[in-house]
Amino acid sequence: MHTVETVLLVLMLGALTGIAARYVRAIPLPLIQIAIGALIAWPQKGLHIAFDPELFMLLFIPPLLFADGWRIPKREFFALAKPILLLALVLVLFTVLGLGYLIHWMIPSMPLLVAFALAAVVSPTDAVAVSAITRNLGMPHKTMHMLEGESLLNDASGLVAVKFAVAAVLTGVFSWSNVAKDFMWMALGGLGVGAAMGWGFSYARDTITRRVGDVAATQMVLLLVLLPFASYIVGEKIGVSGILAAVAAGIATNFADLDRSNFISERLQTEGTWSMVESAFNGAIFLLLGLQLPSIMGTTILHSGHEWWALLGYVAAISFALLFVRWLWITVGVQRALRKAHQEGKMAEAPSKLLNLATTMAGIRGAVTLAAALSIPVALSDGTPFPERDLLIFLATGVILFTLVLGAISLPLILRCMPAHEDTETQQEERFARTAACKAAIVSLTMTEEDLQQHDEQWVAQYQEVVGRITQEYRNRIHLLDDTGIANSTEAQRDTPEMVHERRHRYVKEMELRLHCIQVERDTLYAERQAHRINDETLRGMVSELDMSEVSLRKRLAVSRKAAGIPAADAEH
Repeated sequence: MHTVETVLLVLMLGALTGIAARYVRAIPLPLIQIAIGALIAWPQKGLHIAFDPELFMLLFIPPLLFADGWRIPKREFFALAKPILLLALVLVLFTVLGLGYLIHWMIPSMPLLVAFALAAVVSPTDAVAVSAITRNLGMPHKTMHMLEGESLLNDASGLVAVKFAVAAVLTGVFSWSNVAKDFMWMALGGLGVGAAMGWGFSYARDTITRRVGDVAATQMVLLLVLLPFASYIVGEKIGVSGILAAVAAGIATNFADLDRSNFISERLQTEGTWSMVESAFNGAIFLLLGLQLPSIMGTTILHSGHEWWALLGYVAAISFALLFVRWLWITVGVQRALRKAHQEGKMAEAPSKLLNLATTMAGIRGAVTLAAALSIPVALSDGTPFPERDLLIFLATGVILFTLVLGAISLPLILRCMPAHEDTETQQEERFARTAACKAAIVSLTMTEEDLQQHDEQWVAQYQEVVGRITQEYRNRIHLLDDTGIANSTEAQRDTPEMVHERRHRYVKEMELRLHCIQVERDTLYAERQAHRINDETLRGMVSELDMSEVSLRKRLAVSRKAAGIPAADAEH
């Protein structure tokens, strides 16, 4: 099959499996995608792809890590920096050393340096797979943020460790002092290159868009999508970590975005574009894993010299060893940092045996492990085959599948046994922020006597009438957000709980009617276009305005229904 047709097929299957996962909620999406890929590749005449590891690393990994760096909550990331670093850096070091020696002892035919390479390959975790498994199951939010931060950093540290291990195999030389020096250069250099490119892009974007506005929004979004590839390529060309460069570029760009509150069109396009890129690329990676699975299994079983049951035993032993080292480090090395974070209010949930177990089982391996395994070179510098490459890829693939299945079974059971919790801190922060925004808007409508005297009486009367309506709407929203009504308000002090409840239901009903009116407006506009009374350009512009209004209104309506105690299932009644 032609390469272009293969890419289109993989993207189509990624979209279709994403839709199917909405109906088959019991099976995580990555497992569905791996199974579909294996099914269409298994027969003799199935789909088989000649895999280019370097192209795979360039196309898939930079945008996914950039998106992780761009999206991850920075406040939680820095607040939980100590446990994240302990998991992402120290645990990776222990995993590479301990697991490397275990693999070499268990499989003597695999040289020690190759065993270290395999241990480095399976060291990165996959927070995307964890999120797919634990969605709506009650994984504590701060724990999930910690897992995302760990995944973001250990992707980079694991891949750098793979590069050093492979280099040692190729050259036959290994020096701890040289490794430490090279690691610092690659890590700090990669972070520096990525941060510089992220800030440089942001500065150029600000310079352009503050002159032309949102007119160039589409072009800026396209350049933003290309930024992780540019960061990765530049980093690799100058001999530093392109992976860390992509991560740093994402974090730097996110910080720069905090000063761009006025660029609505660009923001909406960026969110939509990155959601599509992440979904497509994650789906493609797991489908490609499925497509490679039959050939990996067949080649390894035929040529490795090991029985199939021994290979499965190696996979299970490596997977359990990974999880045991992870549990031991969380219990011994990270527990104190987690307890301190909880005492300082940075982490709502207190450390417990069940939470430690859930965090351990969340050590699922995924896309980056596959990319690292397939990036192992085929031959050494002298042309001889890379030692036990097929076995390494088989074991890494087996660990991905094993941890995925084990996590899909165990995590729901563990989370159901944990005490129910609610993210009250985030809800309170959101409520306070909304209240502050409403009060600021009310204050901004106030005009001084001097300002009013500059206009005639009719203008003043119209202005005060409009301000009165808008102010009342903001006050209704504040009443809805605050159980006691407007703070320090005499009227609010006389409100009974029944009056507050009635007001909330009335406000919800008002927003539902407004939403209904927006939908009627949109239907009418499409009818006008079908009757050829307006053109496509006019339709798109007017519908875009209604769409943005509806997005805002639906968000407010969801918050209002929650505050009024109206279940989501009863929303339309």
